[in-house]
Amino acid sequence: MTTMKESLGLNQNTAQNERLSTMITIKDDYLSGRLNLLEARALLKDKIGTCTPDEFAYGEQQLKGSYTDEEITHRMDELLELFDGILVRSDNQYPVNHPLWVYAAEIKAAEALADTIEAQYNEPHFIKNPWLALYDQLNTWRNHLSRKQNQLYPVLERYGFDRPTKIMWTFDDKVREAIRNSYDLLTRVDAAKPETEQAFLAVIPDVLDAFRDLLGKEQEVLLPTAYKLINDEDFVTMSRGDHEIGFALIDTPPFYVGTAGAGAPGADGSGLAGAVSSTTANPANSATAPTSADDNGISGDFLKDLAALIGKYVPTAAPAPSAIDPTTELDVATGKLSLERINLLFKHMPVDLSYVDENELVKFYSDTKHRIFPRSANVIGREVKNCHPAKSVHLVEEIIEKFRSGEQDKSEFWINKPEAFIYILYTSVRDEAGNFKGVLEMMQDCTRIRSLEGSRTLLTWDDEVHGGAGAAESASEASTETEAPAAPATPVTQTETEITEPPITAKTLLFDLFDKIPGLKQHMKHINPMFAMLNTPFAAMMAKKATIEMASQRTGMPMEDIIKGIRDYQATLKK
Repeated sequence: MTTMKESLGLNQNTAQNERLSTMITIKDDYLSGRLNLLEARALLKDKIGTCTPDEFAYGEQQLKGSYTDEEITHRMDELLELFDGILVRSDNQYPVNHPLWVYAAEIKAAEALADTIEAQYNEPHFIKNPWLALYDQLNTWRNHLSRKQNQLYPVLERYGFDRPTKIMWTFDDKVREAIRNSYDLLTRVDAAKPETEQAFLAVIPDVLDAFRDLLGKEQEVLLPTAYKLINDEDFVTMSRGDHEIGFALIDTPPFYVGTAGAGAPGADGSGLAGAVSSTTANPANSATAPTSADDNGISGDFLKDLAALIGKYVPTAAPAPSAIDPTTELDVATGKLSLERINLLFKHMPVDLSYVDENELVKFYSDTKHRIFPRSANVIGREVKNCHPAKSVHLVEEIIEKFRSGEQDKSEFWINKPEAFIYILYTSVRDEAGNFKGVLEMMQDCTRIRSLEGSRTLLTWDDEVHGGAGAAESASEASTETEAPAAPATPVTQTETEITEPPITAKTLLFDLFDKIPGLKQHMKHINPMFAMLNTPFAAMMAKKATIEMASQRTGMPMEDIIKGIRDYQATLKK
């Protein structure tokens, strides 16, 4: 296995090894108080001269046994100050469309956005709508952070680079919380209450400081180190996952196909499973790239793991997992299913599932279109504690400990926000003998479920209602455990106009309208330019929860004008 030091090319000779050892010793002496800032910096300049970003990161990793992650996090700014004038700045030049090139492009756009926010902050008069527009952009930064945490960090950890990623995650969360909390203050600004405006403006300098600080750390240390450490095959795989999560502040880039990209299969963004380049950014690095998926979107590792899970239900004479035909039906616990069908069932489940085994490794997640929080294949095989910010790790460890001991078997959480209600359930997985086999996480967006009232006993397709009392009776016959509610005495009918034009009220979800009215999502920007943000990945996700009322509040456009714009567009479709 190639070590982190070898991958970075830092073990070239004895002199270099001694130089790195000296740098680490000086950092340790400074952190422990044996040297002050001026003394430590003077020694660094005398003994090592300059330091590259990857050398700095390696030294940070080597302090792992001496200091906790929290200690290093709190003192990271001190360490960067220590290396001021010593740390060589990276030029951040990466191949076009490379995942790190994309990060760098987002950082450049983020720096420009920060400047615009600062200019808005210095305006003599507060106007809410421009601030809302700026935060529509700033809120997409969570896509950037999500890709780092679900894509980049897991790969770095496989190369032994886990200490800096945990520390960086803390800074990520600081920025995420600063944006979220300041946005909450912004939504509460009331012209009749000057104190609400003052409360929002008071936090803006801190938001900008945290934001710019994170951008600097990414540019100066994280990206150049990742480029030197990770091989090109991993970056090709990473690009696929990046596109599933989405991007921030920039247009969606083409897929990265590797350093042999010209003329390579998938150069047009298709067939990427076979587009992995054999040329690496770091030729010395021979680490294995993640297993690619076959043409059906089913990875070999997934099939093997899943076959092992259901192995006790397979006859002794069955072929080895590697030889199982995905279309061959297997005797599972209650029925017969092929691996192909099992995969399809997971993809179509109305809930999100994740499974962590008894060794605390992430082994599986259901890849559904409606995922509440993004996932990437890079989390497979990752220690579950590394999938959470430092402040949450103790909760993860407590849940696993209680489940493993048998003290508890489930743990519930829920997130209640104006735009969404998320329910999360952790369940202990045990075999027939009661042995602990891991944790199953179930997550569901229950926003619509909580909004339901009364009873529905008729077969309904979108806005068209069929049947009558007979439909309810059929429903009752189909269930032996649940009594169906009584149906209305007379069938419900609708006119053709009512069927083709769904009612639009303050509580109508934008997502429902986009699903029913062709091209409406793209047209919304013509109703109000601020709706152009609906075509970004994050905003598209939020549209599933946003109502007409919320859209009106965000744009300042009266609800009746939004509804009229939608109806006018519908009228053009009938011409």
